[in-house]
Amino acid sequence: MGETVSEMAQAAIRHGGNLGKARLVFPEAPEPWIDLSTGINPHSYPHSPVPASAFARLPEPGAADELKRLAADHFGAPSAGHVALSPGTQMLMPLLAQIAIQRGAQNGAVLSPAYAEHARTARMAGLAVAEVENFDGLSACGYAVVVNPNNPDGRITDREALLTLARTIGRKGGLVVVDEAFIETGAAESLADAISGDALVVLRSFGKFYGMAGVRLGFAITNPDIAVELEARLGPWAVSGPALHIATEALADREWQSSMRLRLAEDAKRMNDLLEKAGLTMAGGTSLFTLVRDGRAKALFGHLGRHGILTRIFDERPNDTRFGLPGHEEEWQRLEKALSSFNHPSKV
Repeated sequence: MGETVSEMAQAAIRHGGNLGKARLVFPEAPEPWIDLSTGINPHSYPHSPVPASAFARLPEPGAADELKRLAADHFGAPSAGHVALSPGTQMLMPLLAQIAIQRGAQNGAVLSPAYAEHARTARMAGLAVAEVENFDGLSACGYAVVVNPNNPDGRITDREALLTLARTIGRKGGLVVVDEAFIETGAAESLADAISGDALVVLRSFGKFYGMAGVRLGFAITNPDIAVELEARLGPWAVSGPALHIATEALADREWQSSMRLRLAEDAKRMNDLLEKAGLTMAGGTSLFTLVRDGRAKALFGHLGRHGILTRIFDERPNDTRFGLPGHEEEWQRLEKALSSFNHPSKV
């Protein structure tokens, strides 16, 4: 195979979920693989069948408008006009950096460690971007990004601190982006209800909490002028008909949302108990993922990989491993057995 576990770690730096790569590195691993490398809900939303017309026809504008009205109510945005739809929040990141440059920003900062795509896409747009660990380091920039709660450590940034930052950067024409992709499963307070002026953009993800990353749907909640500009840059029919159908059902289903939050909290406790039992130190997380900090991270990654379990490691933080959630009981049992044999190699 010619590839080491260390090289696999480097290949995994940007994203989780690469089972094809894992199979090449660990060809003897048992199937099916258990993918714990992403922070995506393993219990997908049980939507109704997608009508054939959603695949056969371009989406009706009214369907997108209805989803924006529903999203504004669900997220607490001032109005549907404050919501832009996108095929995933990933697509919005370079566009927001471009808008910041048009407004005069020359540099940016991302509160780190955080989701690497924010810094990468801003640099691609032409900004000089610093990855700072101190929140105070954001205010000197024209473009600032905070992931709240943070990925991968679940760090929470205070709501008032973020609003103050938006006012500070807004006075010089800049832009603050708060990525709330995991807010349904963390303890952070959303800023979606606090959009005023034109300095703040809140990003919300559909795929994480609803367990449907493949649908590719994201939301920007911001000043209506910025929302219009984002959708103009994305072009017509940016969000697919099936995505509109599924999300319109899911955002309206308060009962499912409530019960799923409870289920994920129980799953997260079970995960943390397993990790603690295995002698691993937890460094944070949300109810969708737990970050472990241990000097044996690469050995742990390789051990679990040989058992057909993929986790997320980070080459710039070699002691960190992120665990997502198993989807059913058999996966939980396999994980427990693999973790037990990591600390006690004599166990089969």
